[in-house]
Amino acid sequence: MKLESILTPEYVEKYNHIWPNRTIIDYLNDAIHSYPDKLAIIDWKSRYTYRELGKLVNRVALGLLQIGISKDDVVSFQLPNWNEFIILHYAVTRIGAISNPLIPIYREREIGYMVSMAESKMIVVPDTFRGFDYPAMIDKLMPQWTTVEHAYVLGEQIPTNMKSFSSLLEEPWEEIVDSSLLDRIILDPNDITEIIFTSGTTGSPKGVLHTHNTLCVSTNYWIERLQLTANDVMFMASTFAHQTGFGYGVRLPTHIAGTGVYQDIWNPTEFLELVEQEGITYTAGATPFIQDTIQLKGLENFNTESLRAFVALGAPLPRPLVKEAREKVNFAILAGWGQTENGLVTLTKLDDSIEKLTSTDGVTFPGMEVEVVNMDGNECDVFEEGDLLCKGPALFVGYLKRLEDTMKEYYDGWFRTGDRAVMDEDGYIRIVGRNKDIIIRGGENIPVAYVENVLYEHPEIAVAQVIAMPDQRLQEKACAYIAMKQGAIPLTLSTLQDFLMQKGIAKQYWPEHVEIVEDFPRTPSGKIQKFRLREMIIEQMNEQVQQ
Repeated sequence: MKLESILTPEYVEKYNHIWPNRTIIDYLNDAIHSYPDKLAIIDWKSRYTYRELGKLVNRVALGLLQIGISKDDVVSFQLPNWNEFIILHYAVTRIGAISNPLIPIYREREIGYMVSMAESKMIVVPDTFRGFDYPAMIDKLMPQWTTVEHAYVLGEQIPTNMKSFSSLLEEPWEEIVDSSLLDRIILDPNDITEIIFTSGTTGSPKGVLHTHNTLCVSTNYWIERLQLTANDVMFMASTFAHQTGFGYGVRLPTHIAGTGVYQDIWNPTEFLELVEQEGITYTAGATPFIQDTIQLKGLENFNTESLRAFVALGAPLPRPLVKEAREKVNFAILAGWGQTENGLVTLTKLDDSIEKLTSTDGVTFPGMEVEVVNMDGNECDVFEEGDLLCKGPALFVGYLKRLEDTMKEYYDGWFRTGDRAVMDEDGYIRIVGRNKDIIIRGGENIPVAYVENVLYEHPEIAVAQVIAMPDQRLQEKACAYIAMKQGAIPLTLSTLQDFLMQKGIAKQYWPEHVEIVEDFPRTPSGKIQKFRLREMIIEQMNEQVQQ
């Protein structure tokens, strides 16, 4: 499949002096050469040194070649934060194929569309994770996929029409396949290496295209800002199939030849135990993760001296939480802003004041630029709210099969992020809202229009509007305002969620509150006023608290 992108000779020339012009395989080889016996991966079932990781990556890469996966083929994998995710991603990269990480919470509707859109040649899933039967979902979807030739399952329950992923890991492919084949594969740092789908504002998620260079430069930014070295031990519980987990959980430890410690289901107690046991020095995750940690009963009983920094992403840091943290722990809490399209763009610094830490989302990394503009496209004054624009070497190179749509997202060379922000006199930004209609639930984007479109498929729903309602821990939850068709029995939250489950919608996308109404607040032209719906649910919540 030929992937169109915005990469032109002029674009490459613009950022060539900033890009590292390397691939993750280059960093892996450096780590193997310098620290062969150092632990690279620690998860709940395995511990691998860099030497062992390198051998497994090459083995799986040879196995992929043997079954017919080659350069520029797309491999989709919907795996939890297990070592096999990392091994597979590096093996796919080793042969010049393209990784398509898929979030484990996605179900038939999302997976069916994404794998088809990516024209994947292979898909890998676990046999079960958090009680869900992934092979059954894949079996149901296979007839609609015209390009998928191989379906592999990680685990012990392997359907007869699928293959065991352990065959790729355990078969001595290096004795079967000519290993020199790997050395003949040339990787261009400007080749597309990742297709990752983002939760958009329309009915169809968009496939974001990243090259080796756009990923590697974004990952390297962290090294200077967090003062990372090969002695660092990184913890990641955010899903590897999010750009945060992918770039800064899977890949960043390899860039510095450090150690990655991974958790497949977030648990603050287990996290603190791992800090003690493994000497974890830094981590990154959704803002609720730091809230769970700081407010955990018995926090004082854990030794967190090794932990230097906790990077909180996805939602603003509440000032009281940072103040509480300063009284309880010794590590810094940093805040940042970024997107699937551009990685992390801004981040606060280790020596920033509490004012910067609690009232901003940080300042840009070197080479990245942000600008806040008004409706006329002119730069806003200090602290004046406007649209946030972004550009730089970490920016994606296009939306999959949507080159025209990609160009529409640009304004005078700047990418329109869809976020609203203010900038202070020091260049620090603060996100104040979104133009895009997305709910952020604990760092997870809920694409509002996507959920609404599914709700409209219900035969008894006349109008459906999904809005954000505040939540103390998750920042936001989804609330559905629904008008029923004449004579229809009003839906309950339970029946609404049952309908979404039948439609194959990821559980995290389900509304967690429903309001049945006869009409909606509208503009004179008849457009529904969503801001008024948000005001209504907040008013209702406040009344309940007072009662």
